[in-house]
Amino acid sequence: MSTMLPDGLEELIPAYLGVQRWFAGPQAPRPESVRVERSRELWTGDGRRLWQAIVAVAGVRYHLLIGERPAGERADFLHGREEAVLGSLESQSAYFYDAALDAELARVLLQVASGGSQTAALARPMAAEQSNTSLVFDDRVILKVFRRLHEGRNPDVQVTSALAAAGFAHVATPLLTWREEPYDLAFGQQYLAGGSEGWALALTSLRDLYSSPSGDPSEAGGDFAAEARRLGRMTAEMHLALVAAFGQEAGPSVRVGWADLVDGIAARLLAAEEPVGIDAATTGMAAETARPGLAAQAAPLLARLRAVPDPGPAIRVHGDYHLGQVMRTDAGWFVLDFEGEPAKPLAERTAPTSPLKDVSSMLRSFDYAARYALLARPVSDLVELEPLAQAWESHNRRAFLEGYRDIEGIDALLADPASTPAVMIGYELDKALYELDYERAHRPEWVPLPLGAIRRLVDGDDDDD
Repeated sequence: MSTMLPDGLEELIPAYLGVQRWFAGPQAPRPESVRVERSRELWTGDGRRLWQAIVAVAGVRYHLLIGERPAGERADFLHGREEAVLGSLESQSAYFYDAALDAELARVLLQVASGGSQTAALARPMAAEQSNTSLVFDDRVILKVFRRLHEGRNPDVQVTSALAAAGFAHVATPLLTWREEPYDLAFGQQYLAGGSEGWALALTSLRDLYSSPSGDPSEAGGDFAAEARRLGRMTAEMHLALVAAFGQEAGPSVRVGWADLVDGIAARLLAAEEPVGIDAATTGMAAETARPGLAAQAAPLLARLRAVPDPGPAIRVHGDYHLGQVMRTDAGWFVLDFEGEPAKPLAERTAPTSPLKDVSSMLRSFDYAARYALLARPVSDLVELEPLAQAWESHNRRAFLEGYRDIEGIDALLADPASTPAVMIGYELDKALYELDYERAHRPEWVPLPLGAIRRLVDGDDDDD
């Protein structure tokens, strides 16, 4: 489709893309590498317009929603949000910006995305996300606008809808899907008003523990174990529902997938040996530097992983399961965002794998929360508090696994009991290496969190299940 954007607007897109969190490149793309595949005007009124564009950069498609206002007209919602402004065009006597921040245009977008079935009086954007933009309407509907597009069904749309149809009660009710072949552009669900993110609940529990005179996670005021156990049960129920919706696989292809995972871990451990200096005064944690020979030290563990005869059945999984992807409401735990790890290819994110990938990912999140809660603490407190972090993680790890294993039928989806601990360690190490790559690229001050976990896993310090 030929471009319908105002003359000159296309030239503003490369610089705008370069400062968006959802852009995959390390810097702004060269103008000649950006191609507008399709565009259209979605709405116009009172001198304002809403534009939609799908642009391609290095084989990746991005979904842009661009607001237009007359030059000189105020837009207070852009204050302090320079990254959301594309710029001005004198030829058009207008300036252009990310329409998701404009409540008026967001309400228009909801009507467009829903085909007119949904309207709202109030709209607000949620906090910045890595690969999407989420808008909340009347605290009733949450619309996730997909920014990186893939041909075919978006995993979040596909899996959430399948789970809801299968009667799984722990996903927010799907309300709308905005699709224009071959892309899913946005997905609307019930907004879980009053819910608390698992990550926030965990940090509250940790703050209570770190201030508790007892030093016992089960006696601190914000003991998280009961919630961890409920979360484990819900996770097992999710996996059984995923099997009901998508089936399962077993046999040689699953074993080959496990072998490829282990080979990938071995290669990535070599990259993890690159020295990374961390300023303890900045992070509030002891400085961490990868030890030379980390891959060599992992040789016994890698041999143990390669000796696993069968990792168990492979199923469709969440794929990026952590405390930030679950919400606690009065009705219980809910699961969010089935898109998988955004840095991985879509085919890899949707491939069946052991449900222990999700289990291990959540266990990594317990460790991440415990260590993250130390970042703001004075370095002088770490000797006293680090054992409490380990105690909190172990306490809630056990509770989660007890809840998970308590659900009838879940054992049939796992590796045999003799192999299960090794499979879990393999997936935990895989996740920690993924986290290390992410933090090195985006939050260098957080590198000690996954790097410390990699050390402990290689040393066998976390082999307690």
